[in-house]
Amino acid sequence: MQAIPLVIGGRRVETDRVLDVHAKATGDVLGRVCLAESAHIDQAIDAAVRAAPAMAALALCDRERILEGICTQLREREDEFARLLCREVGKPIRDARGEVSRMIDTFHAAAGEAVRPHGEVLPMDALPRGRGLIGSVRRVPIGPAGFITPFNFPLNLAAHKIAPAIAAGCPFVLKPASLTPLTTHLLADVLARAGLPQGAFSTVPSTRAAADLLVTDERLKLLSFTGSPAVGWDMKARAGRTKVVLELGGNAACIVEPDWDAADACARLVLGAFAGSGQSCIKTQRVLVHASRYDDMRERFVNATLALRMGDPEDESTLIGPLITEKDAERLEAWIVAAVAGGARLLCGGRRKGAFLEPTILENVSASADIRCEEAFGPVVVLDRYERFSEALACVNASRFGLQAGLFTRDWVRVEEAFRALEVGGLIVGDVPTWRVDHMPYGGVKDSGLGREGVRWAMEEMTEPRLLVQRQPPA
Repeated sequence: MQAIPLVIGGRRVETDRVLDVHAKATGDVLGRVCLAESAHIDQAIDAAVRAAPAMAALALCDRERILEGICTQLREREDEFARLLCREVGKPIRDARGEVSRMIDTFHAAAGEAVRPHGEVLPMDALPRGRGLIGSVRRVPIGPAGFITPFNFPLNLAAHKIAPAIAAGCPFVLKPASLTPLTTHLLADVLARAGLPQGAFSTVPSTRAAADLLVTDERLKLLSFTGSPAVGWDMKARAGRTKVVLELGGNAACIVEPDWDAADACARLVLGAFAGSGQSCIKTQRVLVHASRYDDMRERFVNATLALRMGDPEDESTLIGPLITEKDAERLEAWIVAAVAGGARLLCGGRRKGAFLEPTILENVSASADIRCEEAFGPVVVLDRYERFSEALACVNASRFGLQAGLFTRDWVRVEEAFRALEVGGLIVGDVPTWRVDHMPYGGVKDSGLGREGVRWAMEEMTEPRLLVQRQPPA
């Protein structure tokens, strides 16, 4: 099987080191990719530096044209992307199609933002010293950027870095997750046909050690990382003068008030907890239900969960596929066993076969259990009851994470109370926290990250303000 070369500055480069990439449901070798060494990443950064002037000089209409051209190519190859994504990640085919569709949406949104640069006229004479002066602020590209993306949404999360970079005029070096580099190479094939300036992009699968240059090399003006908190905060500590954007983990909570329709809440909770096998940083991990509705919601939730189909991700009826590795399934299985040993009640699921783990619901979980405190990143949910709304808010905040939260209520007084009190990057009302539209500001607080993604918001991270002040000439 021929190994797919690296892409360095738009050129294909073969290397001696090769990585086998496996289909997650079957374990079969799906493809092979070349692995980059530090020297290759150095070359990729150098190419980005050399391409920076041409990228910055791209007319806004040309950036828009390039991005819309990418959308056209992606639509033509939509099924090809979805099938590969399904096999490489083990993502059920319906979810894979959804991710490809969202990737296209992200590039399309970036095309629109490319021709709407945000700047402002600054009224200098608002202060006495500004009389006779004219001021304006425009945003300019920050320069070469380094991107590191995870396995769970290898297309759309890469798009959330690539598309804003093109719209903002920044060249970039992308390191995809080693578990899922094939879909990224397919996207690189699209980028190579898009008409970008020479050297504007590189895709370099590599080991973590080889990719360290993306963290420490000051030629890169921005590092954008999506992944685990431990890795992300360590990168920030070592990044020196490079600007860092971190999109990290979570253990999102959802509150269900008694005034919301129970059937609707249950249907949304099942998807929020188990879609994509729960491998999302905003997956619904903790569900808090008012005591007056707890027994009814528990019965509905368990019955709906038991009806979910687990199996072949290429089967149209499958909702639960494998976890990304058997090791991850073993970790979650151990957390479930430990929680039950600590007094938790297993309501359904809990059994593992290889990388497959049944969708699992637990109640009466201790406050210190890993399955409550840490990021599950799998199909497991902790169910709790509460009496007072303030108690539920405090429970949501009793976490080192703060990415998104969900709230089912029709009471807008409570919505405002929650919006003020909850320590999260986003509050989703009438739905689960596992919800995102790709142009909204997205990111978290506390251990969940630093900075925001979402096309326009990512462009703000990838640009910096430049001030122009003009003194009017004497008459």
